Amino acid sequence: MKKYLFYTLLSFILVNNLSSQIFYKDVAHIFYARCTSCHHTGQNDYSFMNYAGTAYMSSAIQNALITNKMPPWRADTLYTRFQHERIISSTEKTQILNWIAGGTQKGDTTQAPPAPVYTSQYQLYGNPDLTIGIGTFTSTSATTDKYYCFSIPSGLTQDRILKAFEVVPGNKAIVHHAVITADTTGTYTSDLSGNCYNIPGNLGIGTYAPGSKATVFPGQAPLKAGMYIKAGSKIIIQLHYPAGSSGEVDSTKIRLFFYPVGTTGVRRIYSTTPLQNWAMAIPANSVVPYAAWYPSSTTGLPSTLSAFAVMPHSHLLCTSIICYAVLPNVDTIPLVRINKWDFEWQDYYTFRKLVKIPAGYKLYSKHVYDNTTSNPNNPNTPPITVYSNTGTNDEMLFDGMMYMYYETGDELIDIESIINSDPLLGVKENKINSSIVTCFAFPNPFNNSVSLRYSLTQAAEVSIDITDLLGRKIVSYELGKQSDGTHVWDWDGKDAKGTKTSSGIYFYKIKANNFSFENKIIKQD
Repeated sequence: MKKYLFYTLLSFILVNNLSSQIFYKDVAHIFYARCTSCHHTGQNDYSFMNYAGTAYMSSAIQNALITNKMPPWRADTLYTRFQHERIISSTEKTQILNWIAGGTQKGDTTQAPPAPVYTSQYQLYGNPDLTIGIGTFTSTSATTDKYYCFSIPSGLTQDRILKAFEVVPGNKAIVHHAVITADTTGTYTSDLSGNCYNIPGNLGIGTYAPGSKATVFPGQAPLKAGMYIKAGSKIIIQLHYPAGSSGEVDSTKIRLFFYPVGTTGVRRIYSTTPLQNWAMAIPANSVVPYAAWYPSSTTGLPSTLSAFAVMPHSHLLCTSIICYAVLPNVDTIPLVRINKWDFEWQDYYTFRKLVKIPAGYKLYSKHVYDNTTSNPNNPNTPPITVYSNTGTNDEMLFDGMMYMYYETGDELIDIESIINSDPLLGVKENKINSSIVTCFAFPNPFNNSVSLRYSLTQAAEVSIDITDLLGRKIVSYELGKQSDGTHVWDWDGKDAKGTKTSSGIYFYKIKANNFSFENKIIKQD
């Protein structure tokens, strides 16, 4: 009897311990959702698309999560929310850390959800209307930073409206940043002296820095927006290569996507760098703030603006940045706050909704610089006085903005949902057998509800099914005959009985006539 009780107790302990273990199948969906947009084959040397690649990097993953180095998102989400935030929840982080602490147990990997499919080396899908490149260029930056300005004929024979663009660095190791402008006169010639500091061109387009995402402007009702580029313009790429890159070869290019010729109703987006400070002197062994205002006059902005995106920029001594619009003693409009500046991860932060900045307000930015030995990024040992200038080891306060002139109701437009449903971000890649239906789910992952924005190329009988990982049907809806165009269907996260479903991975299938579209959604409580 005692022997029987002993083995019964031992069996209970073993089963209970096994059930508490975390296996790869329990964390795979987190890596897919939070990491693989960068860490996949063809995009990164370290792929997290399967167990082997993820487990191999477990020590680095553990350190990156504990130090908050990854996912690389520096904007404070308690201050302002942006599109495409690379963030991870505390629950997800704990789950991964527990999996690593438990020995990165493999388990049955066939029970893991299907990995996402990345079929392009680029961020934007499809064929660009125009690709502009510098060709093959060898840096001469030996002991000092170099700035080269490449002036490349666009070949445009008529005015076009830019809908999206993507800067593709040819050598990520040496491309410190790129500034993209257009010379609408078509007269500017390349300056390859290495001293092209002043950004040429009379139309700002955008920038690239480590971590930058492709830029996509809203392209369907209620907002179509873009940048207007004249026929005969030259596209100018200013590239900054750091000291020590001499002999390195680069082939940076830009992929440009335009609205179809004749498209009307497209509002003009402007890109400028209104906040600059070129009078900074940061003494050795000091921590000092510097600020910038725009406009410098006492009257504030002459017109009401709708801010689309902001891009703060500094170098190695900077530790924090805050940027906002202000009507002194009356109101403050938050734009972006970075509590721990990271030179390696810079971006244009795109708002979820347009931000109204009324006439009379001023733009304000403050950067804090730590020129002490406590700053691990300080390039000088011992510290020396650092001034405003263009070199990597100099400092900058150089904050950019994309904006439009305000129209009534701009601040109510959900530009995030418009952009997320754009085929350039991958919807077209999910077509099945030339299906007449495509779909994009947002937000994904979601908490309380998710919207399925699907498009039909012809009228069709439509139905939607949602199933769990085991293939069990959660809900099923017959939506009847629907016209061609874009439609939205919302799921409140409840099953057919109205009971709230648990967090996890689900699959949706939209059937249209004899075609279907399938993909996964992730629910988080």
